[in-house]
Amino acid sequence: MRLKDILVHLDATPRCAARLQLAVTLARQHDAHLTGLHVVEPLVPAMALADGGGGGLLLGDLIDQMRAQALGAAATIEAGFRETLRREAIRGEWRLVEGGLPEVVALHARYADLAVLGQRDPADPASHAGLVVEQVLFAAGRPVLVVPYAGRFEQVGRRVLVGWNASREAARAVADALPILAAAESVTVLAANPDAGPGRQGEEPGADIALHLARHGVTATVERVTAPGTPDAEVLLNKASERAADLLVIGAYGHSRLREIVLGGVTRTLLQAMTVPVLMSH
Repeated sequence: MRLKDILVHLDATPRCAARLQLAVTLARQHDAHLTGLHVVEPLVPAMALADGGGGGLLLGDLIDQMRAQALGAAATIEAGFRETLRREAIRGEWRLVEGGLPEVVALHARYADLAVLGQRDPADPASHAGLVVEQVLFAAGRPVLVVPYAGRFEQVGRRVLVGWNASREAARAVADALPILAAAESVTVLAANPDAGPGRQGEEPGADIALHLARHGVTATVERVTAPGTPDAEVLLNKASERAADLLVIGAYGHSRLREIVLGGVTRTLLQAMTVPVLMSH
């Protein structure tokens, strides 16, 4: 089992190079095709140009200039991407699309095995990274690998921590991560504050999914942590640090309300406080 089609979202942020390098590493490991996607967003609604005086023309000129600047920046990103493909001998393609950022990335992610995206940097108030991750998670039907905005991550998937709670979302994440889990040096299944018993996580939480993984050739160690009063997300991040994990695999929770995506508590916390790359599925 391998990932054969990987999509990476590329932009002009300082962390773009790190995100690309991680995507290249995965593409090399799995002999995958790598697609670099850059989105140029609309600058203003078209109706803003409808001006009876000369202001419309001036505004139109300004928009043309801004679009030219955006396309110039895209050309620089494209050149870097193509040079990386050449240097690393990776098969791939470049896509430049104009449109709404979250929607475009989600659309293109539907035709990939994995979408590599960036975490929102709280120091960048103009960043739409959080919206992109949410849109792809809940609209693309594909797993997402979110790369933290800080830190160096030259490798991913050698030491994997799987957050397990026997939910549909967790099962989906494990299934989507199987190509990476099969190639990992170590896999730990962590049941954080497990709800044991029939109809919940079983008498031995984590044991059933570890057996399932074993049938796929993945040897997993099961750990259970009961820490009343400690949020599950904190338990996961602490264990990831303790295990020196380079990848966390979890199910993503959320629902739509009045056209907004309302994230579950663990999902929201991990997206804000992740310290290692996180593979999420919904």
